[in-house]
Amino acid sequence: MAGVSGCIKYSMFTFNFLFWLCGILILALSIWVRVGSDSQGILNSTNVSSSSHVAADILIAVGAIIMIMGFLGCCGAIKESRCMLLLFFIGLLLILLLQVAAGILGAVFKSESDRIINETLHDNTELLSTTGERAKQFQQAMAEFQKEFKCCGLVNGAADWGNNFQQDPKLCECLDTQRPCTNYNGEQVYEEPCISTIKDLLAKSFIIVIGIAFGLAVIEILGLVFSMVLYCQIGSK
Repeated sequence: MAGVSGCIKYSMFTFNFLFWLCGILILALSIWVRVGSDSQGILNSTNVSSSSHVAADILIAVGAIIMIMGFLGCCGAIKESRCMLLLFFIGLLLILLLQVAAGILGAVFKSESDRIINETLHDNTELLSTTGERAKQFQQAMAEFQKEFKCCGLVNGAADWGNNFQQDPKLCECLDTQRPCTNYNGEQVYEEPCISTIKDLLAKSFIIVIGIAFGLAVIEILGLVFSMVLYCQIGSK
């Protein structure tokens, strides 16, 4: 009876080790998107925050599961355990199917999510010109965001700040001569509103997730092939 191919066995181990590393990468990036994104402070004060948090939490769970699956595949390959390999194959296939379903749903609802984000950011411009605890938190986050990314206001520039601009005219002070500036109430402020910058940051985060998912899918398919070949070889020993 045919024995187990050492090439298949150690290839299976290598790919599962890469799979395990991908799980760590997804987990780390998901945590960064969840708590360390540049636009997180602004989104926390909007209606978009709940949906963005859910997406990040799902990715954190996926990253943890992938780490477990990678460990299971490595052990199954080294120990030549058919049970562990079968569990790995079934789990990996389910993850791949979920990824495909999530990708389809993401493509279908992308335009809708863009519209919701756009409307939410427009609706929250009033927080810049009002008072209150929620408004102050949003204004503080926006002030830090403006300083870092050299923009002003959300949609209409410095005008979004209303009377609050008079209390702190240095909110949008234009200090970078390489950026377009404009005069508002006698002060030189950044001309570009921050809405485009926020959208760009969200788009970059989305591209990162798509890139990781695509690379992960390739590794998953290879893992499925190697695990089934190794499973059949162990059974035929």
